[in-house]
Amino acid sequence: MKKILVDMLKAEVKPALGCTEPVAVALACAKAKELLGEEIVECNIFVSPNVYKNGMCVGIPGTTRLGLKIAASMGLNGGDSELGLRVLEKLGEEEVKISEKFMDQNMVKISPIETTEKVYIEVNLKGKENTSKTIIMTKHDNFVHIQKNDSVILNGEISLDVEYKHVDSPTVKLTIKELIQEIEKMDESDLDFLLEGIDMNMDMANVAIEDKVGIGVGYGIKKAMDDKMLSDDLMNKAMMLTAAASDARMSGVNKPVMSSNGSGNHGLTAILPIAAYNEMYPQTKEKLSKALAISHLVTGYIKNYTGRLSAVCGCGVAASTGSAAAITWLMDGTYEQIDGAIENMIANLSGMICDGAKAGCALKLASAASAAIQSAVIAKYNCVVPALNGIVGNKVEESIRNLGKVSAQGMTITDEVIIKVMDGMNNN
Repeated sequence: MKKILVDMLKAEVKPALGCTEPVAVALACAKAKELLGEEIVECNIFVSPNVYKNGMCVGIPGTTRLGLKIAASMGLNGGDSELGLRVLEKLGEEEVKISEKFMDQNMVKISPIETTEKVYIEVNLKGKENTSKTIIMTKHDNFVHIQKNDSVILNGEISLDVEYKHVDSPTVKLTIKELIQEIEKMDESDLDFLLEGIDMNMDMANVAIEDKVGIGVGYGIKKAMDDKMLSDDLMNKAMMLTAAASDARMSGVNKPVMSSNGSGNHGLTAILPIAAYNEMYPQTKEKLSKALAISHLVTGYIKNYTGRLSAVCGCGVAASTGSAAAITWLMDGTYEQIDGAIENMIANLSGMICDGAKAGCALKLASAASAAIQSAVIAKYNCVVPALNGIVGNKVEESIRNLGKVSAQGMTITDEVIIKVMDGMNNN
């Protein structure tokens, strides 16, 4: 189990440059262009509704433009598929200008398709002599189909009509207590790679703390703290850091962040409240790395049930819950108190909707970070929502399953309506 969990962390906690949905589109485009090997005559891209929603309004590193089309254009005109989710890292100003011109020529056609698969990206390119096709599915960097002309290089199982299943991950065989006990048994050397996430995400946060970027949520909190309107305490520090990093990232600041379970904003929310706690109450590297492991794995545990993308904000219902569990552990909370912090989170932010990646995410991440600290602190004093309270069940694992049912099954129509509303406004 130790090896399984460490391998999961290495697979799910990785650097990403830009919002993961448009970056995944850029990655699929870069691979397709490399296969094509010539000038593009026609480009048709099909994406799942959730990828379409999450990429519609977000900033892309290196350009002031927003959305999937510019991300696709940049992937086609300078992306390097070998870099994975850092596919756009090597683009210079000239490549960005070429990409913007390519987009303005209306070369990129992107359409949502009907599918219950949350992450689906299909890129079809046509040149004068060749064609190419790539498909990413299930995870943002998971290629399931690669083809040039009639030569199929990779052909995995593809289904556009899937029923979400939570049994894929080994973690669901464990209780939350057992999961944390497994992490506690690990050596520092097993997990020290996670510490890079604090440095990387703090670097992004610092961009938007001293200067207003995006909405300026983190900047505004910092100014209010300077003016003594808000106190310089744990909750406000966690809000400031997490919101500032989102301000910068959603505006397209050209820096990578450490992602968690396929999302950069999840990574910010899973890591930065812990970083705030560490600033106020310094921890050893071993304790800090284990806390990060708890946060990422509890986040993944919840995402198994809610789905990788959904109608609810994953930062609010999953990543913040992971950080709440980790902070309770750092405060030497009992296993029961850690369960209680998770229950408090499920009772609190379970209804926060996801209306795509955008500047406004910084507000949601501020709320998520604040709720994480609140839930952890009151759980330490045994203030916990009782069993059978709303969707909170008899045990924490039941509560998480209930959250998954509401998200993955109960809010399908909500997701469709959110996308229609956003699409309608963008087409006006």
